Amino acid sequence: MKHHLSIDLETFSSVPIGKAGAYKYVQSQDFEILLFAYSLNDSPVVVVDLAQGEVLPDWLYKAIESPEYIKHAYNAAFEWYCLSKFYGHLLPVDQWRDTMLHGLYCGYTAGLDATGKALGLPAEKQKLSVGKALIRYFCVPCTPTQSNGGRHRNLPKHDPDKWDLFKTYCLGDVTTEKEIERRLSAFPVPDDIEKQWQTDLLINARGVAVDMGMVRGALEIGAQSRDRLMQEAISITGLENPNSIAQLSTWLEKATDTPVTDLRKDTVAAMLESNAVTGSANRMLEIRQELGKTSTKKYDAIEAAVCADGRVRGLLQFYGANRTGRWAGRLVQVQNLPRTYIGQLPLAREAVRNKQEDKLRFLYGSVPDTLSQLIRTSFVASEGNKLVDADFSAIEARVISWLAGEQWRLEVFRTHGKIYEASASQMFGVPLEKIKKGNPEYALRQKGKVAELALGYQGSSGALIAMGALKMGIPEDDLPDIVSRWRDSNKRIVDLWYSLESAAVSVIQTGHPAGVRGLMLAREMDIENGLDFLTITLPSRRKLYYAKPSLGENSWGRPILYYGVNQTTKQWTQLETYGGKLVENCVQAIARDCLAIAIERLEAAGFPVVFHIHDEVVVDCPAEKADLDEVVRLMSLSIPWAPDLPLNADGWVGDFFRKD
Repeated sequence: MKHHLSIDLETFSSVPIGKAGAYKYVQSQDFEILLFAYSLNDSPVVVVDLAQGEVLPDWLYKAIESPEYIKHAYNAAFEWYCLSKFYGHLLPVDQWRDTMLHGLYCGYTAGLDATGKALGLPAEKQKLSVGKALIRYFCVPCTPTQSNGGRHRNLPKHDPDKWDLFKTYCLGDVTTEKEIERRLSAFPVPDDIEKQWQTDLLINARGVAVDMGMVRGALEIGAQSRDRLMQEAISITGLENPNSIAQLSTWLEKATDTPVTDLRKDTVAAMLESNAVTGSANRMLEIRQELGKTSTKKYDAIEAAVCADGRVRGLLQFYGANRTGRWAGRLVQVQNLPRTYIGQLPLAREAVRNKQEDKLRFLYGSVPDTLSQLIRTSFVASEGNKLVDADFSAIEARVISWLAGEQWRLEVFRTHGKIYEASASQMFGVPLEKIKKGNPEYALRQKGKVAELALGYQGSSGALIAMGALKMGIPEDDLPDIVSRWRDSNKRIVDLWYSLESAAVSVIQTGHPAGVRGLMLAREMDIENGLDFLTITLPSRRKLYYAKPSLGENSWGRPILYYGVNQTTKQWTQLETYGGKLVENCVQAIARDCLAIAIERLEAAGFPVVFHIHDEVVVDCPAEKADLDEVVRLMSLSIPWAPDLPLNADGWVGDFFRKD
């Protein structure tokens, strides 16, 4: 019989965990485990005071490495890595379970306190309100003052009463973690998801190499460029702070005799494109645009997070995206890096490494924009290795076609793969072979492309505009026709929207399960713990959870309501959804499951993944093994639960990360 060991640690490190991440935090020379709280098989919680000389019982020390003990923790990746340092090697990942993952899987938030509240835990079982203050006092360096004797750190002896309270707080974390696990026990995390989480632990701990010479060069050039632009802005405007929106808006209104509603990126770009603003005002807008290249801040993030061995770790958050279960970015946020459009990347990188700002400006024009594009190339292969990058081709378009059973689209993906041209051909009744460069019919490809990007999840004209249809030169009057033609050409996808919505409404109203195209919808409850979910079981057998489902009313009809995390406010609140959004959730979730299988296959074949972005994986392997064809083959293999889903991938081999 397996034993279950619930653990919570309180630690000290001089490295700021928020900016540097847990891995650099733990690798700090002054890292220390202060308190070790545990509960064995639901017994009362015990706190071992390591900071004051107590030691772990011999059985517990052995249990941490024993397969007979399953270790549970909230955000277990932290406890796992802390104890791995304590033991001097990475502990076996298959012995660990993460209660935070369990909450995320069931649609809850990442925070222990927030998840406790969402689950309705009584106050005494939630984290103590003084917890954050105690962490600030004991777990991070303090500012030396005359009153504290000039010390840089608070120890238990400096405030014994606070220390006793801190031990109670640590004990309470284990109690809360155990109660969350108990309440969610009727809705278990599938074994394959546990395995994927364990693989993710190893990938995050592996990290990716970075070119710190280039990073430091970019930071220096960026500071110089910003100072130069600020001085030019002050010279033009006479403002004390030309970066102030209020000050600059007032100045621009006077200079142009035109109202300025805001200075967001899109607004500034539109003003520059209109050519209505000239002279010094136009130059100020250009400077504003240059200063707004915030992606260069990612160089700061790399510098803060890089470990002593030149690698950045912890870039991914497993199950970071609510509902779909996709990974989210952390620290450097690799999920939203700018593309690299400039040519001669090695030349540009060398200029940055050598801190040659003038050369960058001469070759590429905008220095901030160039630095922004080059941030990707900071991630490099380990010495003697190559990066192999491969990403799924049009994965969401393939999945929605497969899920809906839209046969003409599946045939496209099984043959030439030109979905934009094929979509235009279907929409406008033009032979596919005529939609090629040089022919007047090629203009239709643009309409096919924007329709494919915008309309798959029940979008309409507004979605086309948001996807850039007007900027592509498509007249606004043409948009309703594009929507109508795309829907007429994709009747099975349209049917999927309404069928899924109808099934969800029926399940909420009656409690009876319903199936739609291989998806199973059900109402799942745990009355004792007050839990109520609308669930959608995917073909992979993984479930999507919608807490406290109900039906509402608005001008559009009766939307489906549920409780979840608002992606803007990050608060647990009531949300609404509809057929197209449910389809989007399912499609992105299935695409995520395909990526997870591909990662497991690559790891098993000896292709170590160092990070991944949406539907793209980055492998760091010895140069002699950097076989793109084999990586693409592994990613294109059929999926066990979707053997007829046509997959394909493409990529490159190189010394540094890029996006073509």
